[in-house]
Amino acid sequence: MELRRVVVTGIGAITPLGNTVEEFWKNLVNGVSGAGWIIRFDASAFKTRFACEIKNYDPSKYFDRKEVKKLDPYAQYALIAAEEAYKDAGLDQASFNKDKAGVIWASGIGGFSSFLEEAQTFFTATNPQARRFSPFFVPKIICDIAAGHIAIKYGLRGPNYGTVSACASSTHALIDAFNLIRLNKADIIITGGSEAAINEAGVGGFNALQALSTNNENYLTASRPFDGTRDGFVMGEGGGGLVLEAYEHAKARGAKIYAELAGGGMSADAHHITAPHPEGEGAVLVMKNALEDAGMQPSDIDYINVHGTATPLGDIAEVKAIKKLFGEHAYKLNISATKSMTGHLLGAAGAVEAIASILAVQHNIIPPTINFTTEDPEIDYKLNFTFHKAQQREVNAALSNTFGFGGHNSSVIFKKFRD
Repeated sequence: MELRRVVVTGIGAITPLGNTVEEFWKNLVNGVSGAGWIIRFDASAFKTRFACEIKNYDPSKYFDRKEVKKLDPYAQYALIAAEEAYKDAGLDQASFNKDKAGVIWASGIGGFSSFLEEAQTFFTATNPQARRFSPFFVPKIICDIAAGHIAIKYGLRGPNYGTVSACASSTHALIDAFNLIRLNKADIIITGGSEAAINEAGVGGFNALQALSTNNENYLTASRPFDGTRDGFVMGEGGGGLVLEAYEHAKARGAKIYAELAGGGMSADAHHITAPHPEGEGAVLVMKNALEDAGMQPSDIDYINVHGTATPLGDIAEVKAIKKLFGEHAYKLNISATKSMTGHLLGAAGAVEAIASILAVQHNIIPPTINFTTEDPEIDYKLNFTFHKAQQREVNAALSNTFGFGGHNSSVIFKKFRD
């Protein structure tokens, strides 16, 4: 069976750097930090009091009052990103078979805020008779519900489900969508991921794991991948959506094409529930699998959007993996960690960073890694981490890595579209 080519025809994003793709990309290229003091709740009692929240977000601009009550913020972000991607792909004006159009949407945690609010309401009720849950409780918190909402909105009756693999979730969603299209199980799939975990439980839980930066004095520059003073990731929120489409289908309807999704890789560290393999063995394998799936060589890659969370162990392991797999070509690559600007969007990270990689391929611009000041003796700085400023170069192919708690690894490769 001949596999079909898969292309990207639409993108959408709501992020700490902007509530549209255009605003997100402009700030990303300009090296803008999305960090700020947490305003969602009173964080004064926590070790970490800052995060990369979405700015100027008013749900009433997107949803009516009844919808807001039924939608957890993670589902709101999903619908917003998906709508921008849907319109960007021209699907709102197109005629297509909705039986072969689906949605695969990811979240690492799902309706975390709704779960917290409902539990607090239930357990703090002074009157036992008032202790009840909202009928919307379960539909608001489950991780697959965003995919359901998107499908209902657009009447898409093809494959529909959610993927969950911690911070690798939305890259796994992209890979599933990619495989279903090239196997002719669908013509179009809206895919991506969203997350909304900046709340008391999210910050408190990750603080307990010692995973978050606690550099409150320097919150704007606290997300500092590959820096010798890094002390953990900065939590972000938002969503990224992509329309993946069979090339022949896109061509037939005259759709614009951003890039081709060439291949995807998956692996497991099989090492520890939170720590990466110290030698990056799972990271080597996932990138190798992505290259083999794409029928490409390491020398074909021009840019790697790394997982790069600014955790002490994770950054070192990923650098080791890149050097081991890419050899001498590793020194010819551009590498950047866009989490230095967006923070870590957890289950949505892969989709947002896929969009950054696609735009790097399209515009031949590498977004920077910001906030670097101090070298780490464990990191090879002969590699080009694209520190401080964006760089222009020909980008024919970009690889994007996402790794999650549990040892889940996923990588995708986008390349310039050629007819």
